[in-house]
Amino acid sequence: MKSVNPPTKRTYYSGAKSVSVRYGGGVKRLNKPEIKNLKKAADRIKKAIKKEERIILYGDADMDGVASVIILKEAIANLGGKVIAVYFPDRETEGYGINEDALNYSEKHSPALFITVDLGIGNFKEVKLAKKLGFEVMIVDHHKVLNKLPAASIIVNPKQKGDSYPFKEFAAAGVVFKLAEALLGEKLTPALRNNFLELAALATIADMMTQEEDNIEIVTMGLASLKNTFRPGLKVFTETDENNSRAIAQKIISACHAAGTASGHINEAYSLLTSTSIKEAEHLAEELLEKSYERQQKIKEITEEAEGIISKKTGESIIFEGSKDWPILMAGPASSKICNIYKKPVFLYSQKEKDSQGAVRTPKGVDGVKPMIYCSKYLETYGGHPQAGGFRIKNKDLGKFKKCLIKYFQK
Repeated sequence: MKSVNPPTKRTYYSGAKSVSVRYGGGVKRLNKPEIKNLKKAADRIKKAIKKEERIILYGDADMDGVASVIILKEAIANLGGKVIAVYFPDRETEGYGINEDALNYSEKHSPALFITVDLGIGNFKEVKLAKKLGFEVMIVDHHKVLNKLPAASIIVNPKQKGDSYPFKEFAAAGVVFKLAEALLGEKLTPALRNNFLELAALATIADMMTQEEDNIEIVTMGLASLKNTFRPGLKVFTETDENNSRAIAQKIISACHAAGTASGHINEAYSLLTSTSIKEAEHLAEELLEKSYERQQKIKEITEEAEGIISKKTGESIIFEGSKDWPILMAGPASSKICNIYKKPVFLYSQKEKDSQGAVRTPKGVDGVKPMIYCSKYLETYGGHPQAGGFRIKNKDLGKFKKCLIKYFQK
């Protein structure tokens, strides 16, 4: 595999002035503010470890969420702590974010420190319910903050008000990597650091985060380390004829994005990336790559079906379509393809018996979260990034939501 070396100099911004220092092929940052509540979160986790409190990790069921859970779980383990449970919601049946069924399922572990990664910033009702069930909630997220914050005890999100850290566009795994650095301090060995950077790099690429400033370092160093990874679930992808680190990364991401949630609410990508033997990893990787191919075929079918419907409609400022036959896991990628073709905000949804889950994709420069905030009275949950978001809605409100969206974009 072709080695990727980090740049010898880079500029970082700290308040009104920039500071950059060369050192050994990397960059040492001086006088840079810390992400808000990062130290507070690290101290709370250390306290939980010391007092042998129960810790639950709840992560989104995609590459970013899985990578975030693994980094934090292994950081805690390296301090002698134990995570009592890991939970990934099934996107098809439970939707995105914290949900009531998940909390009821986890109640047997209460009281516990309940840490969410790559989700939670829009779960106002669910955080209140979690507290009633005896959980202390900590949210580590990177999604756009809505009109208010959930009532969690600690929130780590560079996008929240009062956060002076100059770079905001981390993947969740990037934020969790910073948390792991704060947790481990000098105990973060070069080998473990590289191990975490590999996962954070994959998550950053998978979530299509801008590769600037801090993310350049995460991706460059993570991909450079990937060729020598000791993690079996990554190693099986590097032992191929492919010698391009980004091509290998994309193959890993494709496999992980095809993962579903297995028994015990464990994501299949999590099982792959935490496997302890090459033989086990090879078997899991083969299954996920086969699923990835099937997934791509289904995305193609949905895109073509949606295009057939769209071609019969003209003059609308948005694309708003849904079907009972469109799995929500495929609606997002299909929305991206359609958005690239028509250059319009796209809202595709998977319709269930009583409610629907939707994926939102918008052209560059168009914020897809703002119209959901504007029309939030019709939504059960919503959130995401400006160009990629999602929502959950009762079927009876679909028509009203569409009218509200059209009104917003006409303005």
